[in-house]
Amino acid sequence: MNGSTRRGKLKVYLGFAPGVGKTFACLQEAHELRSAGRDVVIALVEDHGRARTRAAIGDLEQIPRRRITHRGAVFSDLDLEAVLARRPDVAVVDELAHSIPEDDEGTGHTADSVSRHSKRWQDIDVLLDAGIDVLSTVNIQHLESLNDVVASITGQRQRETLPDSVLRAADDVELVDLPPEALRARLARGEVYSADKVDAALGFYFRVGNLTALRELALLWLADQVDDRMIAYRREHDIDASWPARERIAVAITGGAESETLIRRGARIVGRRAGRELHAIHVLRDDGLTSSTATMLDRQRTLVAELGGSWHAVRGSDPAKALLTTARSINASQLVIGQSRRSPVERFFGAGVGARIVRGAGDIDVHIVTHDAVGRGRSLAARDASAIGGQRRLTGWLLALLGPLLLTVGFLAIGREHFPQSINLLSYITLCVLVALIGGMLPALGTALIGAVLVNWFFTPPTGTLTISEPESLFALIVYVGVAAAVAWVVDTAARATRAANEANRQASVLAELSSSFLTADEDVPTLLLRLRDALGLGSVELVRHRQHDRGAEELLGRAGEVVGPHAPRAMTLPGDLELRCSVTELDPSDEQILEAYAGRLARVVEHHELERVRIETRELSAGNDMRTALLAAVSHDLRTPLTAIKAGISGLRMDDVELDEDDRRELLATIEDGADRLDELVANLLDLSRISVGMVPVHRVRCSAAEVCTAVLSPLPAHARPQLRGNIHALCIADPGLLERILANLVENALRYAPNSATRIDVAEHPDALVIRVVDQGPGVPEQDHDDLFTPFRRLGDTSATEGLGLGLAVSRGFAEAMGGTLSAEPTPGGGLTMVLELPTATAPNERHSVRDETSRKDTTAS
Repeated sequence: MNGSTRRGKLKVYLGFAPGVGKTFACLQEAHELRSAGRDVVIALVEDHGRARTRAAIGDLEQIPRRRITHRGAVFSDLDLEAVLARRPDVAVVDELAHSIPEDDEGTGHTADSVSRHSKRWQDIDVLLDAGIDVLSTVNIQHLESLNDVVASITGQRQRETLPDSVLRAADDVELVDLPPEALRARLARGEVYSADKVDAALGFYFRVGNLTALRELALLWLADQVDDRMIAYRREHDIDASWPARERIAVAITGGAESETLIRRGARIVGRRAGRELHAIHVLRDDGLTSSTATMLDRQRTLVAELGGSWHAVRGSDPAKALLTTARSINASQLVIGQSRRSPVERFFGAGVGARIVRGAGDIDVHIVTHDAVGRGRSLAARDASAIGGQRRLTGWLLALLGPLLLTVGFLAIGREHFPQSINLLSYITLCVLVALIGGMLPALGTALIGAVLVNWFFTPPTGTLTISEPESLFALIVYVGVAAAVAWVVDTAARATRAANEANRQASVLAELSSSFLTADEDVPTLLLRLRDALGLGSVELVRHRQHDRGAEELLGRAGEVVGPHAPRAMTLPGDLELRCSVTELDPSDEQILEAYAGRLARVVEHHELERVRIETRELSAGNDMRTALLAAVSHDLRTPLTAIKAGISGLRMDDVELDEDDRRELLATIEDGADRLDELVANLLDLSRISVGMVPVHRVRCSAAEVCTAVLSPLPAHARPQLRGNIHALCIADPGLLERILANLVENALRYAPNSATRIDVAEHPDALVIRVVDQGPGVPEQDHDDLFTPFRRLGDTSATEGLGLGLAVSRGFAEAMGGTLSAEPTPGGGLTMVLELPTATAPNERHSVRDETSRKDTTAS
């Protein structure tokens, strides 16, 4: 038994799809742990009818499940109280992301029982708090951050999701991998799903392309987690050397025109190799001076984002040191810098930033890239005009002490009789100006006083004493001290103003970084936290939300950096139960303003995301409610009609007291067949509409010919009923041939049904970027104000009988058209009638993927 109060450890087996063997691997480890002497129980394992999984449980002890009654249905789930009472060393709890239905009857709970949770990971968290180690499983598609990505790949949105923070907090994550072809073979053998589900699974979710993409997601996610742990380890052990396990290319951004050249060069080095990353580093100097404009920086930031890179804005008085420090902090293996812009005169006075970077790079490879601005010198704004610092003041005091003495010795060596007092005083004033420029006011005043004493002693009669006998000499000394003090005051005031201006400029640069995020569509909390950490030089920063209704639990919304060195935690309360936590030594007033600005922006971003989530959920719920209401109203009659015809025909055939001749039997059988066909069509349309409403229509777009599809639609029709085909029928479009055939068949059928005695035709026209197919009839038509209602599900207009369908044909057709990137609309036919206009693209969008559809998939889609 585990009586320890330590928190238990969580190990999760991660897979990219059902059936890869996560639960089997989990059970294998459970047996190994029991063999090692650990007390192991099965708290919950879902075998999904798989014999191999049931056999893997073996003789492991299983905790009975608790019964849940939800909306009249009975479920079984993890009995949390029973596991806590049993208190094993290790508990196996399958399916980490599973949602727990609410127990309507409260079965198995007492007044003092553990609070019921809606997610299984919350139950597991209670077990971990109790000191019980847990083995669990999860698929990559259940991660909340990947929900949209998985939906775009598979066409299916996961309803059961898991916060990424839960999986990141796991002590160990092990990937259970399997080649997609091997998983499909396992599926075909019936080892994953029952036989009646295999064909649908292989043709939809378990396609090779889907599985390959999901597998890549799982591998990349786990690689990122391993990389984060490696970075944390390096920080914990103060390892500065680069570990190039993953190629990270850092680009030094000066903000000048040459920076775009460097960014593109870095992107070419990154290339298309998986695992490589592009990082742009822009150093905000402590003196606030820059050689670029905000517009130029914004353009470069946008370029980095377009190339898939990350932007880092850091502060530092020494650009070379700040750049190398940041490069090592992100574990960069290569650094791209531009060739120096310094002119030959500037290089004469010392090494530039590039040379210092090369000297200090160590194990980081440095690429020096040439550009058009080489050797042209820096702009005035970029030149060093910083405020007086400690080093300059020290130099000023040394010059204040030694300068007057050396000047006096020089005058005495040449001969005091050769220099009148005015020349001496002008020389000492020049020295005061020089000291003021270097060291500021106090060293200059010291120089003036020392110089006044030396001039009085050595050059003012009577020499050798401090007595002044001539009034003009006294006046000259007073003027000398006054001029020196005035010059020192002007220089010191200018230095203070420069310091204040530089700080304001730096603060404005940081706030400009923040304001640029307002224009970024993909703005998120982690990105803002990273910018805040870099801007203020914080050890770490994180944003959490307090959940008051869940025993004060916290939800981590984002974190940037790890605590390094003697940083004190700092917390700031924000609206919406948010708290911003920083690790920082101290902040000056200007940095406090920056922190408050970022805090306010973070609160607004969280609020915006929450409102967007609620808006989407509300829209989906509203659409679902409208759909269900209309469905109930329509199904109550329309589905009953063919069922009534079928039942009547069957009853007629089964009558024992009436003898039917062969013609009557054939008529009854025809009635049954017609009713079954109509029922099949109604159910098919309902299924199609449900797939469209949840975005699960599989679309395989290829370049296809309008003539081929139109021929397939018209060939089954009698010759006298076939519409006339006109226009450029051999034009090509980008579409799913099966879905396109369904749309045209539906449009032609409607035209023939509602305008049986009029001429019907199909016009095909090719435009620069679209193919337009018009199905034209000259029947009674539909009022123009009712055209939009034609495509509303379950809406039948006055031109059709209430017994001929649910009114789904055009709604389904429009859904298929939009799924292929096209449109379907209605317009009046000149002279009377209705024209249905189908518009399809003739080229694939640059950012859109499409796959070549094989013949089997084409037949499946057509048959559906």
